[in-house]
Amino acid sequence: MEQKKKRIVIALGGNALGNTLPEQMKAVKITAKAIVDLIEENCEVIVSHGNGPQVGMINNAMAALSRENPAQPNTPLSVCVAMSQAYIGYDLQNALREELHNRGIKDIPVATMVTQVRVDEKDPAFEHPSKPIGHFMTKEQADFAEQHYGYIMKEDAGRGYRRVVASPQPQEIIEIGAIRTLVESGQVVIACGGGGIPVMCRGNHLKGASAVIDKDFASELMAENLDADYLIILTAVEKVAIQFGKPDEQWLDDLTTTDARRYIQEGQFAPGSMLPKVQAAVRFAESKPGRTALITLLEKAKDGILGKTGTHIHMG
Repeated sequence: MEQKKKRIVIALGGNALGNTLPEQMKAVKITAKAIVDLIEENCEVIVSHGNGPQVGMINNAMAALSRENPAQPNTPLSVCVAMSQAYIGYDLQNALREELHNRGIKDIPVATMVTQVRVDEKDPAFEHPSKPIGHFMTKEQADFAEQHYGYIMKEDAGRGYRRVVASPQPQEIIEIGAIRTLVESGQVVIACGGGGIPVMCRGNHLKGASAVIDKDFASELMAENLDADYLIILTAVEKVAIQFGKPDEQWLDDLTTTDARRYIQEGQFAPGSMLPKVQAAVRFAESKPGRTALITLLEKAKDGILGKTGTHIHMG
């Protein structure tokens, strides 16, 4: 009797995609190898990814276009997120298809789903936009952006001004039914790129929101919705540490949700980097008995699934 496949949602960190077009072309080849390793270990894989550099690049290009041509209205952030999903998905699905074929696997199609994620317009994050996006601006450029585009600009550590947007919690993945159908038909699906295109419900209409959804929280919601066995959050370190960067630094192989919550309270994890990853991992591990989250390096994903490395977060 064939062993049941493990269903895994992989959240790729920014280092899995590079920062420029040529870097991304190279990075996705390495990323594809790590993902196909998991497919060869009898895993059903659903891939999500960040889009920080890519959405910034698209946002800057569209802003430059509107400055050059006053008849061209500024492009909403939600549209820039949609563009980034398709552009990253295009590179990633081609790299995955090529790697599968290189290994003689011809019966697993790869598909990218342009994914909308509903947020609550009453989310407190909209009262306190804090997520910087796009390039640094001078005071004059920042004033122009505030007046002409309605951006909220903040001075960033003496380096200039940057646009800040809200980072609300994901409430619902609009295309989850289509994603589930593709997964159950045996496809590798790339979905919820950049945390999803943030939308708000207005009756039957979905309206784009000026926001960025944390990709780890969106990946966690997708993993729950698809009844995944594992949520793998790939980052720039092999394991999670407490007392990070201090003489008594300790790398963790195993972490219960109880201990993780205590460490979060103690402020052990940096906001904007490791903190949302651990919070998403805890949320997933607590969502149903038997679910495990794993935080590790991209190239260690297979070893992590085999229990050889990474930080495994489970209920307890």
